This record gives sequence, structure tokens and C-alpha cells, in this order.
Amino acid sequence: MTALGLLYPGHSAEDDYPRIEQLLGSDIRVDVVHTDIGEDAHREDALLEMGSPERLAAGVEELRMAGAESVVWACTSGSFVRGWEGAHDQVRALARAAGMPASSTSFAFVHAAQEIKAGRVAIGATYPDDVADQFAAFLRAGGLEVTGVKGAGIITAAEVGTWGEAEVFALARQADSPDADALLLPDTALHTVAHIPALEKELGKPVLTANQVTVWEGLRLADRRVNAPRLGALFTKEPIVQV
Repeated sequence: MTALGLLYPGHSAEDDYPRIEQLLGSDIRVDVVHTDIGEDAHREDALLEMGSPERLAAGVEELRMAGAESVVWACTSGSFVRGWEGAHDQVRALARAAGMPASSTSFAFVHAAQEIKAGRVAIGATYPDDVADQFAAFLRAGGLEVTGVKGAGIITAAEVGTWGEAEVFALARQADSPDADALLLPDTALHTVAHIPALEKELGKPVLTANQVTVWEGLRLADRRVNAPRLGALFTKEPIVQV
């Protein structure tokens, strides 16, 4: 059994994670601990506080007790808002507090894009434009070329969590660009897992979504590779380990 630990702020789209666990169809457990979200706002000051070391450290003991082998801060905006170096400091502090390998969803996007060899990416973000632009800057710092950024202007994770298939597909279509190797949907408050294969079929390219890459990153840290095509192109790469 490989146990993954996720720290997830508040309650929005956390039901994506048991869905992923089921689709992995393997000896993998995804444990989610909810952190205090504080003020629910896609605004820099609120996001910095949401991902503070104290808030993250408060959740790690439960993950340790559950036997987690890695921990991922399952929040994109609450990590990239700190910038490339600040996000590294954040996960280093988390690793020390947890006593295990740690990462965040922002780094998961960079590593996942590298995994599928997507050097050019388009972004479809639920965030306001200024926050979406910060994500683009983070990806560029990670060596990716951003072909375009489409923001939806939503302030709260609670509102993002109410989006369904129609809204997700509309954002994906608006954000995609022909010269992008992959499309990125960066909000962990957005329900996406049920739609990834259909999105990839419609757009004709890999689609990376926040909850998908978060679990993949946890597996990477635990040195596991699982073949699960229903989770998209990211989960069909070699080397494959399947039980």
C-alpha cells in the first residue's frame, strides 16, 4: 500500500480525490486533511495567509499517523503566489514539519508538463486576471513557455466549486491555443477529474488539471508510476508500475 497525504484548503472539490483513488485501481490510498482556509479569496494577501507555515503544519500530524509517504499542499494559488523561490521555501518548511518528501500543486504542474514533454502551455484559470498572470510567471520561472492566459475572474473557491461540466468545457475552449502542447486548468477548487478524457479528446492534446497533477506529484514523490488512462495522458507515461 502506498499512502499519499494531501493538505487541502477548505471544502470545494475534494470529492475529486476519492474519484482519482478509484480510477487508479491499485494499492494506493489518497488521504486528505483539510486546512483552515481563512478568508476565501483569490487575492494575494489572503492566499499568502492561506498557505502560511502554521496553517500547513497544523495538518501534518494526522497525515503522519495515517502512514503517508509523501505530502502535497493541494493548492495552486496558495503556492505560486509566493513566487518561485518563496514556493520552494514553503515546501521545504512543509517537508521539515511533516518529516517526509513534500511539494505543492504549483510545482506539480511544472513537473507534470515536463513529464509529458509539453514545453508550451495554455492556461485556463478560474482566477482574476492578476492572479492568473502570477501563475503564468511561476510556470515561466520553471522553464515553460506560456502561449496564453484566460482568467474567469472568480474571487472565491466556494463559487469555483459550483462549476459543472459546461463551465469547465467553456473555459477550456476559450483558453486553448493551437500552438500549446497542453492546456492547464490550475484551480484545486474546480471539479475536473470526471472530464479529463473528454477534454483531451475535444482539444486533441493533453489536459493537466490541479487535482490530477496533485495526486500524480504525490505518487512521484513516493516513487510510484501508475498507468490509469482514464486520468488522462499524464497517467499513461512510462515507466509503468501497476498492481
